[in-house]
Amino acid sequence: MSSQKKIAVIGGGSWATALVKILCNNVDSLNWYMRNDDAVKHILKFRHNPNYLQSVEFDLNKINVGTNLREMIEPADIVIIATPSAFLVKLFENFPVELFKDKFVFSAVKGIIPEYHAIPARFIHKTFGTPYDNIGIICGPCHAEEVALERLSYLTVACQEDEVAEEMAELLACRYIKTTCSDDLFGTEISAVLKNVYAIASGICAGLGYGDNFQAVLISNAIQEIENLIDEMSPIHRDVKSSAYLGDLLVTAYSKFSRNRSFGFMIGKGYSVKTAQLEMDMVAEGYYAIKSVMEIKRKFEVEMPIVEAVYNIIYERISPVIEMRILTDKLS
Repeated sequence: MSSQKKIAVIGGGSWATALVKILCNNVDSLNWYMRNDDAVKHILKFRHNPNYLQSVEFDLNKINVGTNLREMIEPADIVIIATPSAFLVKLFENFPVELFKDKFVFSAVKGIIPEYHAIPARFIHKTFGTPYDNIGIICGPCHAEEVALERLSYLTVACQEDEVAEEMAELLACRYIKTTCSDDLFGTEISAVLKNVYAIASGICAGLGYGDNFQAVLISNAIQEIENLIDEMSPIHRDVKSSAYLGDLLVTAYSKFSRNRSFGFMIGKGYSVKTAQLEMDMVAEGYYAIKSVMEIKRKFEVEMPIVEAVYNIIYERISPVIEMRILTDKLS
């Protein structure tokens, strides 16, 4: 991989917008797929995404933006998927999978595919036949909003093939982005899914009026739950105290930019799930992940009381007050 490689970014949301901004520092050109034709027209006319990170101005000499998925992907050497996980199956329905042959595919999804209870790496492997050595994940700790402001941020690039991770990390590194590499493809991706669920829990507790003391205990227990599950699912050596795991959890659980925390906060304040979703007008990946995580934890027989509490509140409609009161006796 090099700056001469053709890259396709798939998605029109804040994270896709941030990745396009970052990549334009180091690549000569890229394709950007968006499904919203009005947004494409706006970018071509005004150089800004009208819906997300509106302060970012794009160099259209480097960007080919359009709504034809095939035309965006076919010439690309590297495909970065940054579409919400709940929409991936529909997006690639009937797509000619042979177009993914010999491509490197990176997930910036940070969610789980609800139809299959699968992380994006597995979905990419099964759907397109891409070897795992050609699949990577781009994860935090990093919020798109701070990328737009060019505040110093860190990204982790994970792939089972070290060279692939290192070359993608080089394409992402710039004045305000520092990168690290990992060979823990599955652990980092599962952790990226779980941290959204724990961010919902953090938001619920904040909405209910729990203070910083309890939040510290909640997140301490959350990282233990993450470690217990990913060690069962992918038993390799890893340090969950590093930024790809603990750092990503902390920024998602505490940041004002966290959609999942905001969603949980509204639930804690008494909003219904549907009302909270309408109020946000953005996707909270943790909402879609909870059901799948519950299936996974049952399969691997891992105790995860925080996940169970969030599931009971969101899907079983148990009162957040009651459920969190029960949870407080289970944490240590």
